[in-house]
Amino acid sequence: MKTLTISQQAAKEDVETVLEKFNSSKAGLTNLEAQKRLKQNGPNTIQKIKRKPEWQVFLGNFVSLMAILLWISGLIALLTNTIELGIAIWCVNLINGLFSYYQQHEAQKATDSMLKMLPSYTSVYRDQRLQRLETTQLVPGDVFMINAGDAIPADARLINSSSLQVDESALTGESIPANKTVIYQSDESDTLSETDLVYAGTAAVNGSGMAIIIATGMQTEFGRIAQLTHQETKAISPLQQELDRLTKQLSIIAFTIGLIFFAASIFWVHYPPAQAFIFALGMIVAFIPEGLLPTVTLSLAQGVRRMAQKHALVKELNSIETLGEASVICSDKTGTLTQNQMTINHFWTLKQEYDVSGLGYQPTGKITMQQGSINLQNDPDLQAILRLLVLNNAARIQSDENGVTQIVGTPTERALMVAAQKGGLDLKQLQAAYPKIQEFPFDSNRKRMATIQHAATKQLVLVKGALSTTLPLCTRQQQAGQIQSLTATDCQKIKQADAKYAAAGLRSLCLAYKELPIMQGQLTQAAAESDLIFLGLAVMLDPPRPEVYAAVRKCHAAAIKIIMVTGDSPLTAKAVATKIGITGVNPRVITGTELEKLSDEQLKSALANEVIFARVAPEHKYRIVSTLQTCGEVVASTGDGVNDAPALKKADIGIAMGQLGTDVAKDAADMILTDDNFASIVAAIEEGRAVYSNIQKFLLYILNSNVPEAIPSALFLFSGGLIPLPLTVMQILTVDLGTDMLPALALGSEKAEPNIMQQPPRSRQAHLLKKSLLWKAFGWYGLLAGLISTLAYWYTNSTYGRSWHNLAASGSIYLQATTMTLAAIVFCQIAAVLNCRTERVSVLKIGLFSNRQLWLGIVFEICLLSLLIYVPLLQSAFNTTAIGLREWIILIAIPLPLFLLEELRKLILRHWQKSKQPAEKFLNVK
Repeated sequence: MKTLTISQQAAKEDVETVLEKFNSSKAGLTNLEAQKRLKQNGPNTIQKIKRKPEWQVFLGNFVSLMAILLWISGLIALLTNTIELGIAIWCVNLINGLFSYYQQHEAQKATDSMLKMLPSYTSVYRDQRLQRLETTQLVPGDVFMINAGDAIPADARLINSSSLQVDESALTGESIPANKTVIYQSDESDTLSETDLVYAGTAAVNGSGMAIIIATGMQTEFGRIAQLTHQETKAISPLQQELDRLTKQLSIIAFTIGLIFFAASIFWVHYPPAQAFIFALGMIVAFIPEGLLPTVTLSLAQGVRRMAQKHALVKELNSIETLGEASVICSDKTGTLTQNQMTINHFWTLKQEYDVSGLGYQPTGKITMQQGSINLQNDPDLQAILRLLVLNNAARIQSDENGVTQIVGTPTERALMVAAQKGGLDLKQLQAAYPKIQEFPFDSNRKRMATIQHAATKQLVLVKGALSTTLPLCTRQQQAGQIQSLTATDCQKIKQADAKYAAAGLRSLCLAYKELPIMQGQLTQAAAESDLIFLGLAVMLDPPRPEVYAAVRKCHAAAIKIIMVTGDSPLTAKAVATKIGITGVNPRVITGTELEKLSDEQLKSALANEVIFARVAPEHKYRIVSTLQTCGEVVASTGDGVNDAPALKKADIGIAMGQLGTDVAKDAADMILTDDNFASIVAAIEEGRAVYSNIQKFLLYILNSNVPEAIPSALFLFSGGLIPLPLTVMQILTVDLGTDMLPALALGSEKAEPNIMQQPPRSRQAHLLKKSLLWKAFGWYGLLAGLISTLAYWYTNSTYGRSWHNLAASGSIYLQATTMTLAAIVFCQIAAVLNCRTERVSVLKIGLFSNRQLWLGIVFEICLLSLLIYVPLLQSAFNTTAIGLREWIILIAIPLPLFLLEELRKLILRHWQKSKQPAEKFLNVK
């Protein structure tokens, strides 16, 4: 048997029993008793999500695998008396750690925001009088008042109510306000559906009431969902996992090469162990990309800034890349795919159907029919409909501080008023002309509302409500201003129209009226709601966001599956999903109740096909996300309500809405959309893919310089020392931490390649350091650069009459040769950084000069090289010397043929890819 919560138990008990159970009364508690309960239950607050201490967050930026490797490398350099090398490596590590911490600190400045959802003050009965108390001071047993516009401070059982409607979308996802009454009703298949309960974190939008608090703080439904959020911890991001894997791979490569060179130096060249160790350390430094961490951090940070410009705030840097991996988006409907603004889009009568244009609560639009525009003066049926919408309405018309008219009320009532405005009616003037003299408010049993208005010579009874309860009260119908009997055929036609709209996910209100002579006294409800004249149907929907259609198409093109997970009705969910293109015309719709009956395997099977989830609870959405993750999917979960928070935190990337979203959802999410625009998610995915691609471009660029750095040392070793070192350790460091750094960082700012959103998400089995990248770095770019730099070394020696067996080992000729070797590597890297900008697309197509940062980096590395060559102090530190004009001409000529050769290779690759020739396998460097 299912265990009932405190709230569910109270819902099934009568008011007197609940008051007795909580030792309270309609006059409330005494202050003394309330203080006792406050000590016992604690304040009415939501516990903050526990975060790591700030010092742990700070230190965490300095203890990644790559950072530890660099700390050790720097320490070894210091111990072997290569102080400049050690300090340089440590500075890189320190700067990167500080920068990374700063980015995280800025992204998480917002305090725990759950408390912000609760109202500050509430009208509470204490010591038999109504007082305004801080919400945090409320306790179980307190009795408080509810009025339209009030936020509900705690879970409570209604004592009395009058036309009370509560917006529970933050908890349930249901866009239509819930009707509340003291009479218990509940849908067993629907959570939080008790009609006599109100919940913390929701808000009254209409009517009034009095309630007794039955749960506060973390004991409320609000708190229960928040607790789910607290319990869920974030797993390490895919990018962090990949960087750790990359660090291990590069460490193994670097230390293996270092060990080989150390042994060869001792046993082949007969170096002293200390000198051999320094030599081996140079090789290790050459194969460890010291710039990887700052490049990744800066690339992500630039992605964060670009995303902010596209209305997406990223709280953690790694979330950018994770979003780029997303293969499934679990999206809420209300407020995410739709506008959360009810809109009348049709009027229907037995004679005519009208279309209403415009979306939301702005009166921009018009009423038309198939024959064209309307003439309201010549259309008595439409006149009567619009008049009814304004007069039979609980919304308030008021002016703001600037004198602008505003409509305040439930979404449905506001939508009816706006539709009347689109018909050209003056709302205030009409209400003044037909003053309200009596009202029978909407309730969940009658499912209708009736008002009696005073006219000059008569009284108007106006009724709107559900077709099922309002149409049976009608005996007549109006067509073209003429009153006729309502036949069974007419009723069938009306019901068919309503069914047609319902199948399209639209909601209909039945509109009826009658005229009475001016009477003394009050009408009974039964007398007012009888012998009515059917006018027509007002048809409405919560419209999809205009930009969501294109966003959905882009997701499909990028092989990203979208699954709607909503608290709304199955019919509405299906209609919206099919309309905006998330699914085909016949998807499977699974309700929360049905989901509970599915095994994990059955759920996995359902998720493999087109599916929509409706009427779901927080636990359901959480389970859906978890199951998708077990299927190997990278899940992005969007949402705006409290009910979305656990799934947002469980997901690989949680995306909250910034405008309509609750603070709980924002707190749990990794990213917040400031414009609540689903299309911004597509831009974020594209940015995430670009970030990962740019990191690979950086790796390609950095690793390819390892070959020309290693070849000179290999020549030295394998010649048994006959060939002097063409490149010193400090010169290797010059390339890795000096000339290469800014161009490498500039690759992190490359925009996404044109076809990046035409490709499926990256597989979790794919890695940053893959065989094709190593082949391209070592066997293509690196090999060419190694040959050119080696030729530069031989050329300089030969210029001074030195043959291969009589190469200079010291003096000015040796310095000239090593300087030319270093300079040749730098100019090869200029070509390499240009070539690395695209994978297969021609660089000329994206614009040779479109990346200004990259060209600034190229200018910087040439200037730095010039300083190293011509500044005496730097010459002695880096074993360089001045070179002449002839050498500069040779160097400047290096990049162009390398660039053109790579453009040719890309052209051949594109051609073979297009024709699907088997030869693609030979040059494929994806």
